[in-house]
Formats: sequence, structure tokens, C-alpha cells
Amino acid sequence: MEAKRKKDLKKARTLQIWNVIYDTIEVIVSLIAGITANSSALVGWALDSTIEVVSAATLGWRLHGELKGLDEEKVKRRKKITLYVIAGSFTLVCIFISYDSITKLISQETASWSTMGLIILIISLIINPILIYFKRKYGHKLDSPALLADAKDTFICLYQTVVVLAGLLLVNWLGWWWADPVAALLIVPYAAKEGWEAYTKTR
Repeated sequence: MEAKRKKDLKKARTLQIWNVIYDTIEVIVSLIAGITANSSALVGWALDSTIEVVSAATLGWRLHGELKGLDEEKVKRRKKITLYVIAGSFTLVCIFISYDSITKLISQETASWSTMGLIILIISLIINPILIYFKRKYGHKLDSPALLADAKDTFICLYQTVVVLAGLLLVNWLGWWWADPVAALLIVPYAAKEGWEAYTKTR
């Protein structure tokens, strides 16, 4: 293996490690905030981020495998299992968010203000563009479709962050009680798309 590629692989692996650490914190904080505030959008965002953790960890594991010269067939086999898990997880997330959001729309439940949720959303708006930049950078350097795809997933996560933040602010600033469940429902198409893409990659 070329020294330059090995160096880039190490940097990309480190990037994924930090990605997993941050996303794990994001999941914990947003889940607590969402449950406390009765926010479908925050809970849905947290669940989606949970799958992002799995995805980032898997990619980091694959990069580590290449660095260590592991058998490619074993890597592919484990990748396939992971993709099935991700696809199934996204399906469950879509079902949960849809049910929870529609139920709250019918009952007209209103999410309460969450300072914790606001803080983690704003931090994510700062962190995610940085992650996207470096994932694209090393994705191109390593000619890694997986890393470039992960950058795309992070971009989708950035979009979801904006949507959830907008929902949170609209509920509390304008009193639009329906904004939170609607924001949550807007996550569903993207979660479904990511789940389907994960499933098709297993074929």
C-alpha cells in the first residue's frame, strides 16, 4: 500500500471515529430533549441519527480493515449484514415517526420548548458541514464511493436538522402546534430512501 494512501486512510478513519462520537452524543441529547418536550421531530431526528452512527461506524470499520489488510470477502460479508440491519432500522424508524406524528396531528398535541434540543440542533448545523467537507475530501482522495455516499447521508442529516429546527421554532414562536409533527413527517421520505438504498446495496 502506498504511504500516501495509508496516511489518507488513517485520516479518514479518524474522521469516522469523531463522527461516531459526535453522533452518539447527538442521539443521546436529542432523544432526551425530544422525549422531555414531547417532540416527534426531535425523537425522529434522534432515531435517524442512531442509524447514522451505525453507518459511520461500519465505514470506519471498513477503512480500518483496509489498513490492516483484512480479507476482502469477510469485509463484504459483514458489510452486507450491516446493510440489512440499517435497511430494517430505517423501516422501523419510518413506521414509528409516521404513527407518532399522525397520532399527534389527530390529537393536536403540542410539543413544548426544548432549550437542550435547540442547542444540539445549532451545534449540528455547525458540525455537519465540517464533516461533509472532509468526507468529500477524503472520499475523492481515496476514490471511495462509500465515503462519498456517507458525505451525502450527512448532507441529508443537515437538511433534517434545518427542518426539525424550523419546526421547533414555529411551534414556540408562532404557536403552530402542527409544525412539529409535520417536521417529523418530512424526515420520513429521506429515511425511507436511505433504507431502500441500503437494501439495494445488499443485492
